[in-house]
Amino acid sequence: MTYRLLRISILLCALPIVCSLGGCGSINSHLAAGMGDVIPHWAGGLPADAPPRPGTAKYDEMMKERERERQTPKTDNPTAQSSSNNAMGAIH
Repeated sequence: MTYRLLRISILLCALPIVCSLGGCGSINSHLAAGMGDVIPHWAGGLPADAPPRPGTAKYDEMMKERERERQTPKTDNPTAQSSSNNAMGAIH
């Protein structure tokens, strides 16, 4: 009878441990998404100049700004153009 009582007591002690470890997997999946933003760069987190995550308001603003910059025409560098004109004047 004592052997059976020992097995039941071991089972009752192990049951809460097993149940709590099973809950860690579901909690960690939710915490891991936000923890990367909290960890400092020196400890392996994201650097300060990292782009925002997709699906956030800052990401949408960044994409609009990037699209606006892409749409604007590129102008030539006026200092490079004037220096090339000076060089051509010296040759002729």
